[in-house]
Amino acid sequence: MAEWGSIAVSVGFMAGLGLLLAFLLVIANKRLMVYEDPRIDDVEELLPRANCGACGSPGCRPFAEGLVAGRFEPSQCTVNPKETNKIIADFLGVELTYREKRVARLACAGGRHVAYIRASYAGLDHCRAAVLVAGGGKGCAWGCLGMGDCAVACDFDAIKMDKFGLPLVNEELCTACGDCVDACPKDLFALHPVSHQLFVACRNLEKGEDAEAECEVICTACERCAIDSPEGLIKIQNNLAVIDYDKNGLASRVAIERCPTGAIVWFNKQGGYQVGRDAKKIIRKQALPVERQARHSGEKRI
Repeated sequence: MAEWGSIAVSVGFMAGLGLLLAFLLVIANKRLMVYEDPRIDDVEELLPRANCGACGSPGCRPFAEGLVAGRFEPSQCTVNPKETNKIIADFLGVELTYREKRVARLACAGGRHVAYIRASYAGLDHCRAAVLVAGGGKGCAWGCLGMGDCAVACDFDAIKMDKFGLPLVNEELCTACGDCVDACPKDLFALHPVSHQLFVACRNLEKGEDAEAECEVICTACERCAIDSPEGLIKIQNNLAVIDYDKNGLASRVAIERCPTGAIVWFNKQGGYQVGRDAKKIIRKQALPVERQARHSGEKRI
């Protein structure tokens, strides 16, 4: 009987302890519960679930939370079509504000048909790997290596590699997420509003004939663009033309017309860009042959 009594006491103790813990959990749940606005789920359903970060938030869920809290605006989502952002704005009772489209732009026009390769790279087919080996072998130390890390990083299929190993950005598909900016080991990509039509498609910091010996479309710091433009719009810094976009309202095609290499360009609103009237005409339709590059510089493997 004593043994049965001990068992009953043990069972009663465990049952009482269970009830006590359950009571404490109920109290804790009420006191520690964080209220979440049910509209967050509804807004998240209207977002693209791309988690690209172009809106300034680390993902669509945090962006939905910020929208409901009033920290973000629906137009900050550059992946959604305008119609969907309008639905979100109407649902939240806010105005859909205008936000200028931004796109990725590449500061290099030196494909294999105009830029020399001084050494053959043999290794992982990635720009980030190649740049660790003597810069990747391209004559211009600042030029695009053309292995497509940017195209792989783009989740929106907005970057394609052309036949000369140069990335081409489809502005219609570009969401300005910035993944290509992070992927490029030579820091050649930047995000620009589409109103920035004047652009320097080069990052070279070497001057004159030495620079042009490496790439036919390189900026040679000739200063013609700076001379022809309104004062202060373009300056030559470290042998490179630099545009002051705070003065973007002064920009016009006049800045590109006398550029002898076509390194400074004018982006059309329909996509693509144009070079000036004095730019050297590039008629070569094939990549520079390896044997020509070798004769020019004594090619070596790295």
